[in-house]
Amino acid sequence: MTFPILDVRDLSIVFPTKTGAINAVKSVSFSIEPGQTLGLVGESGSGKSVTSLAVIGLLEGNAQISGEVWFCDSNTPNARPVDLLKLSVEERRRYRGRLISMIFQEPLTSLNPVYTCGDQLIEALRLHQGLSGSAAEAKAIALFEEVKLPEPKHVLGRYPHQLSGGQQQRVMIAIALAGNPAVLIADEPTTALDVTIQSTILDLLRDLQAARDTAILFITHDMGVVSQIADRVAVMYKGNLVEIAPVYDLFANPQHPYTQGLLNCRPRPNKQLRRLPTVSDFMTVDENKEITATVRTDAQRAELLAEVSPAEVEQHRTQLLQQPPLLTVKDLTKGFPVSHGFFAKKTMFRAVDNVSFDVYPGETLGLVGESGCGKSTLSRCLLRLIEPTSGSVSFDGKSVLDLSSDQMRRLRREMQIVFQNPYGSLDARQTIGSAIMEPMRIHGLGGDETQRRSRTADLLERVGLDGSAMNRMPFEFSGGQRQRVCIARTLACEPKFIICDESVSALDVSVQAQVLNLLKDLQQEFNLTYIFISHDLSVVKFVSDRIIVMNKGRIEEIGPSDAIYNSPQKPYTQQLIAAIPDAKLEDIQQRQKVSA
Repeated sequence: MTFPILDVRDLSIVFPTKTGAINAVKSVSFSIEPGQTLGLVGESGSGKSVTSLAVIGLLEGNAQISGEVWFCDSNTPNARPVDLLKLSVEERRRYRGRLISMIFQEPLTSLNPVYTCGDQLIEALRLHQGLSGSAAEAKAIALFEEVKLPEPKHVLGRYPHQLSGGQQQRVMIAIALAGNPAVLIADEPTTALDVTIQSTILDLLRDLQAARDTAILFITHDMGVVSQIADRVAVMYKGNLVEIAPVYDLFANPQHPYTQGLLNCRPRPNKQLRRLPTVSDFMTVDENKEITATVRTDAQRAELLAEVSPAEVEQHRTQLLQQPPLLTVKDLTKGFPVSHGFFAKKTMFRAVDNVSFDVYPGETLGLVGESGCGKSTLSRCLLRLIEPTSGSVSFDGKSVLDLSSDQMRRLRREMQIVFQNPYGSLDARQTIGSAIMEPMRIHGLGGDETQRRSRTADLLERVGLDGSAMNRMPFEFSGGQRQRVCIARTLACEPKFIICDESVSALDVSVQAQVLNLLKDLQQEFNLTYIFISHDLSVVKFVSDRIIVMNKGRIEEIGPSDAIYNSPQKPYTQQLIAAIPDAKLEDIQQRQKVSA
């Protein structure tokens, strides 16, 4: 008789609080076979990560766990299943890391900054395989080679901060493989990575799985990513497992309205939708938390997924380009001195290298490229948050680089930025209302305090929040809500021009769709001009009229968004587009045939 390598039965997790209890996971059941990948998908708060932490035994001590988690080591002859939840803490430790291992979402916070990457991997090899000395070092080098790290011998002596995000994640994967586990839990391992690095990590996991016959529990909120790697998909919503099916069946014929919403709210590079659907467009949750599918006529369904015609796109773009530019950038360069040793001569690293472009009133100019290409440095140079080395920036007829600090402060009312991390952008000790009113006070906007409070409540409602949110603190909001607060604070300055720097990269796909729709609505209402920065070309294509592709500080390619996507001229742009995880049924079917 054969057993699944991992069999979760009726798993429930409750966290007691002072005011009651949080039912984080509710009677969840699933199983994984050796060599199989189960994708566990859902938005933040759905219970994905809590489920995985219960499986590996890393939940906090106050968690109340019920149900069964059966593990059967397929590499051991005549092995019998063991219920991990019935083991003692010491017995559980013998399974964790050696037989069941985990790759966490953020490698830089998971790796110890004061130890080299080699020391951390060798520690795992000593613990799980009993290796030491030269044998442990040789095995560490072999593992770094297996995860395709460049110069594996040199990586042994490097610290985590000396590696790129993709290389840090490879180090984490090597440490996870140190015990030769039968089950590998990958918790959002590609969420913060560029699409090209994300693609290589997915390829790496597939290769490692094929070589080791490892079962993988792959956790993500990105349906495009799960289509690239999973054999079966389990969908979670607010602690419940609402649907589980083979990957092709789920994408071809999703049964649950929540699954339908997740599949539809991701931007589609091959279609220019007027608005992105959201999960709430496909389902309704009543006061008893019962979910019902939203019933629509054919006409309503067509309106929900309505596309902008190519003629409309071209007409709109032509109208934009007939105006004088709002922003003109010429030969902009930003260099940073780099030292190669105590006695060596310093050289100049050009993060932005001789960049020139125009932005027109009411336009959204997309800026894409991998991490380190100079996107964020360029945006900060435009606002003089960092000083450019050379070049010129003209905004609304004013030479930005010639302005005094007082003049620049006044100009920044018209030139605003929304940063990637909304929690880091808000003062944790300041209420939301105070955060939004502060720029109005600084720039003398909004009248008296009563009028400013009224305007703040109005701005919060404009971005989809209730005016009562004014008296709450940042930690009381979700990531998507905090980003809406940052957008409201930006609008408080009544700007003409806003830079959105990776402002939706860390959000769930449904929340991301809501924010992207909001940005488009606000642009029409206030005639805003955007530079929209992202490494995700499918998102940029949805919001942008034109796109700039940056590579190593230079502009690789610039043109209309549809032309950049459909007919990229440069190999680098072609590589970015090829790496976009697009959930095409024929591609899923082909991948399944190859893996079979």
